[in-house]
Amino acid sequence: MRKTVVAFNRVPVDLLEPYAQELEIIRLEGAGEDLNSQLDRVLPVAHGLIGGNRKFSRSQIESAKNLQIISSISVGYDNYDVNALTEQGVLLTNTPDVLTETTADLAFALILSTARRVPELDHWTKTGNWLQATGEAQFGTDVHGKTLGILGMGQIGSAIARRGHFGFGMQILYSGRSRKLDIERELSARYLSKEELLGSSDFVCPMTPLTEKTKNFIGAKEFQLMKRSAILVNVSRGPVVDEAALVQALAAGEIRAAGLDVFVKEPMATSPLFSLSNVVTVPHIGSATHETRRAMAVRAIENLLCGLAGNRPRDLVNSEAWDRRIA
Repeated sequence: MRKTVVAFNRVPVDLLEPYAQELEIIRLEGAGEDLNSQLDRVLPVAHGLIGGNRKFSRSQIESAKNLQIISSISVGYDNYDVNALTEQGVLLTNTPDVLTETTADLAFALILSTARRVPELDHWTKTGNWLQATGEAQFGTDVHGKTLGILGMGQIGSAIARRGHFGFGMQILYSGRSRKLDIERELSARYLSKEELLGSSDFVCPMTPLTEKTKNFIGAKEFQLMKRSAILVNVSRGPVVDEAALVQALAAGEIRAAGLDVFVKEPMATSPLFSLSNVVTVPHIGSATHETRRAMAVRAIENLLCGLAGNRPRDLVNSEAWDRRIA
């Protein structure tokens, strides 16, 4: 009997075509409530799900009686109820490593565009304000030679730090649960407490995963510790930063600027952040290049096929579900 796979988004058609003979592939189209209703109809017959940026409720998971694996085309998996999946014996996989360099590129794009006020001055120029030589009102701040603080020196954090150290001669500070001696040797990085890092950094990049402990990891207290000239860049998860406190800090001049790829609510059409000239915002595009999204899809398909074949996938998130299966 052929197993049924439901592809809900981010899966290029041509990548699944070679498996159409061995799998029953159902592709879902649409968004919002329409996609939810489609999912509700097909979940009871699905053996595998593949896609990204989709939340599944506990009731949906419990209705998927045949489900063996969800292969997520993402690194973060906070959209998924991992406990519910584990209880049901459903494997969850993600696509780490593939988007590391691409996301680090975007983080540095936000560092540069906030420091040099690129989007703001692009708009200023195009709306007819460049009538004489620029002056202090258009000045930004240097990036080269400054201090870059990474809160969570994982793979993406390390990639951002390398760009800063080797490309811009920046001093690297970092904090986290443990020291990374190899990073210290490679980048002459210094390990500090969170509080010391916030007070010493010109650019602050929180790179922690989203957990109950890291919600509002950067809030009013942290903004007060930062330099008034500091810039916050967030390409990790939106809820890591207290957005209300960030708006207040930016409006009051407690910090210089912010560059944001992620938000508490996604997507959204309006936000107090959008009205602030010292904020650069992009719509969660950390991995959004043709090359990287395709590579993520390839990795996700590999995980999916491995799980459906009864083997342990390379990028298994909930190892307890696998342990239960083989017990």
